[in-house]
Order: sequence, then structure tokens, then C-alpha cells
Amino acid sequence: MSIKRILSQAKKELAQFSRDRLTVALALVLPLGMLLIYGYAIRLETKNISLSIQDFDNSPLSRSYVERLFATNQFIPTPLAGTSPLSSLDRGTAKATIVIPPTFAADVAAGNAKVQALIDGTDVNNARVIQNSVRAVTNFFIQTLPNAQRPEGIQARVRIWFNPGREEALYIVPGIFGVVFWVFPSMLAAIAVVREKEQGTAVQVYASDLSATEWLLGKGLAYWLVAIAETLVVMTISFVLFHIRLQTSPLPLIIGTGIYLAAAVSFGLFIGARGGNQNAAVQGTAIAGFLTSFLLSGFIYRLENIPFPLSLISNIIPARYYILLTRDAFVRGGGWRSIWYVPIVVGIIGLILFKAATKIMENMQISD
Repeated sequence: MSIKRILSQAKKELAQFSRDRLTVALALVLPLGMLLIYGYAIRLETKNISLSIQDFDNSPLSRSYVERLFATNQFIPTPLAGTSPLSSLDRGTAKATIVIPPTFAADVAAGNAKVQALIDGTDVNNARVIQNSVRAVTNFFIQTLPNAQRPEGIQARVRIWFNPGREEALYIVPGIFGVVFWVFPSMLAAIAVVREKEQGTAVQVYASDLSATEWLLGKGLAYWLVAIAETLVVMTISFVLFHIRLQTSPLPLIIGTGIYLAAAVSFGLFIGARGGNQNAAVQGTAIAGFLTSFLLSGFIYRLENIPFPLSLISNIIPARYYILLTRDAFVRGGGWRSIWYVPIVVGIIGLILFKAATKIMENMQISD
């Protein structure tokens, strides 16, 4: 294997890449677009929930309880659509209705007050959020009552660690890195391999003394460098727009990112070696790359919630491990002690993908 031939192949690939404006746009513009869309559009904390109140007591205490509900800035007041507490839910104008009984103030004084919360269960996750929010507000309201009216019990002092301000960007943006840095480098590499096969220039490679390994290494090196440039642009924009900052040494992130990008390019080389045209390459990276890195990596959905046997597939998704690394780097700050295994696992997966791509190209070289 000749280093000189690999570098020459990489130089040729970079020159060809720079002349193709569409490919350059695919490498830089689309990742930034995905970053902006996901960074600003995805919000996991439910807000602006329409809430109706039916207060039969209408006492200062019941009004204070209602004010406490809306002081969370999670609910917005919505008038009842009729006389029934279910009218707003039936018509879809409110997601929940709180019914306060006429004896609310007297029951609070007696230490046995109850309110009814009717919640729209069409969206199960949203219903669970509303239920927990109403319970939390009610418990807090109880704690603000005079000691004579407050029932005694265990009081939990909760403190949120790592992200006390509950900034969603600290959770979403590091996860976006795992998706973006997997999909676009692999797509570029896959298109580059398939384009050579479509134009027939791959046949010239077969006839030369350039081996399949050298050919793929040259292409992989070129698009690994492109991926690094893409990473620098995306992360810099993220630092400016979303104000994320490193919480630990940058060394784990730098090493892990380099290995992850190499694995992404290897995946693209594998898809390109298997694909017959550019449409197949794009669809392959979109389906096998984007969907798995988006749905089975822990980016949005908890890995513990993935049902069997899909939970087994998540173990071989490199984005799963890289997202652990980025969230540690920008949120937790544990360093090597927490994510030492991530570069190892991702590197092994990348090597397997590259060996598979090399095997396919060697077989094509022999058959031709």
C-alpha cells in the first residue's frame, strides 16, 4: 500500500469536490439548515398548555390557587366552552380543566381539600406532563399555606444538576451533532463512490495498479477532511447561536469526533460500494443513516424506551455513543472517566464498515 497513491487520490477527490457547487452546498448549507431547524424547532418541554378553570368556590384562597397554576408560565387561561367541565375538552379548545369545589376554602382549613383535574389523554405524553405539573403546583401551593393549614409530611428538596436552568439547547444541540456529523459525511462519500461507478471511471481504477483499499482510503481521507471543515463550521455557529460551552477538557471531544467522522465516511463508502446509482446512495444514507441516528441513538427518545428487538440494533448505532460524548463534553463534564469507551466502540464499527466496503470493491475488481 502506497501512501503517495492514497494522497494523490485524496488530492484529486478534493479538487473534484471543490468544482461541484452542489456538493459543496450539500456539505455546508444543509448541515447548517438542519442545525437551525432542529435547534430552534424541537422543544421537549411542553409550554402554552390551554387550561380551563371551573371555580365553584370563588374565594380568595381558590383564586390564589388559580393564580399559582398560571404563574408557572406553562399554562394559558382558556374560557370554558360551556357549563360542563368537559365542554372545553370535547370541543378541543383546552387540554385540561381544573374543577374547584364550592367548599374548597373550608376543606383547606380542615386539611382535606380536593380539586378535580380533567385532562385530554389524546396525546399521552402531553397528558402525563399536565398531570405532573398540576400535582407539582398543588404541592407547592400546600407548602405556602400557614402551618396550621399545611399537612405535615416528607418534604423533598430537589436540585437539578448539570443544567439547573433547564436550557433545552444544552440537550438538543449536542444531539444534533450526532445526527448531522453522521448523515452528511456519509452521504458525500457514498455519492463520490457511486458517481465514479456511473461515469465508468471506476473501471480505470480496476485496470491500474491502484488497489481497492488505496482507492477507498484516498476518497475517505478527502471526505474526512471535508467533514472536519463541516464540523468546525457547525460547532462554531452553535457556540454563537445557542451559547453552548465545553465543560471539560476538549481532548475527548477532539479525538472522539475525529474517529466518529472517519466511521461516518466509512459508512458512506460502504453504501456507495453497494449502491448502483446516486439516488440509491442518497436513499441508503437517508434511511439507514438518518433514521437510525435520529430514532435509535437517544437523540430524542430514551434508549430505555426502545422496544425489543430494535433495542439491540441501537447498540451498533455509532451516533448513540457519539451523542453520549457530546452531551458529556457540553453538559456533564465527566471527561475520559465517563466516555473512555466511546472512541473504541465507534472505531471498531468504522473499521468493520471500511473492511466491508473494501471487500465489495475488491470483488468487483476481480470480476471485472
